[in-house]
Amino acid sequence: MASRYRLFLSTFTLAVSAGAVLLLPFSIISNEILLSFPQNYYIQWLNGSLIHGLWNLASLFSNLCLFVLMPFAFFFLESEGFAGLKKGIRARVLETLVMLLLLALLVLGMVWVASALVDNGAASMESLYDLWEFYLPYLYSCISLMGCLLLLLCTPVGLSRMFTVMGQLLVKPAILEDLDEQIYIITLEEKALQRRLNGQSPSVEYNVMELERELENVKTLKAKLERRKKASAWERNLVYPAVMVLLLIETSISVLLVACNILCLLVDETAMPKGTRGPGIGNASLSTFGFVGAALEIVLIFYLMVSSVVGFYSLRFFGSFTPKKDDTTMTKIIGNCVSILVLSSALPVMSRTLVY
Repeated sequence: MASRYRLFLSTFTLAVSAGAVLLLPFSIISNEILLSFPQNYYIQWLNGSLIHGLWNLASLFSNLCLFVLMPFAFFFLESEGFAGLKKGIRARVLETLVMLLLLALLVLGMVWVASALVDNGAASMESLYDLWEFYLPYLYSCISLMGCLLLLLCTPVGLSRMFTVMGQLLVKPAILEDLDEQIYIITLEEKALQRRLNGQSPSVEYNVMELERELENVKTLKAKLERRKKASAWERNLVYPAVMVLLLIETSISVLLVACNILCLLVDETAMPKGTRGPGIGNASLSTFGFVGAALEIVLIFYLMVSSVVGFYSLRFFGSFTPKKDDTTMTKIIGNCVSILVLSSALPVMSRTLVY
């Protein structure tokens, strides 16, 4: 029962992350639809108040998941109940709530110290008393800043790794290769390893482990070769080159747009983002090329998000976070959910600054 609750909280956090990622393309599409059909009766429900309300809900649930639900799931996973109390769900919940309270006090104290170091004015200190209007948005802005820095670190790595990842997922063309001969050779090697493993003495544990590892690698290679053999000619000769060309085009456009926007930010002060106050939904297009440019921006936003996730798991420090089928602990699941939530909360800021 307890594991079911933890899994539900993790699933809810991933849903909030997906909603935060989808809200930016939804806002762009809504803006272009309102520009194209300003007087249409059937889309009057699509207005600025709805978009701003969805963004407020996304911010609210992101704060809830980041500062309440995920810490609760982690502490509940590690809790056993206070000494002297009857073991059970109630004792674990009580210990988890106490740990959450101590964590909130610790974070509040750290924010007070940081605020005192930056601005020791009376107005700055009094603003921290307003928990809902100032403290939580300020804390969430700090998390978004760390997410932006993480995105700037992960995205270039992900852009370079996307070709390798897609090459592993797709079937490569068999040019000047005899797959039948390779499968025959790998089958003979598999049978030879199997015979050596069956005839190995049980006392030689090291050799047995090495042979089992080598046999597993041979079986994996054989499965890949059989998959390449079973793939159709269209999949081998058309899908793989088309996907690689598409990745090359998207990467080139992303790098070009980022370079142009960085130059604009360095040269022109008016190109800096002015905050949430702008022309409003349905008053001006977000792209110079209209609907086509908006569609291109949406594709690039999704591409940058996927690239950042790939780059995140490609970094050496976060490589241990990579989930594996039937071999992922609950702690890793919670860590993955928090990481994806931080990346998704920073994606709109980075996209607004660097892409369009």
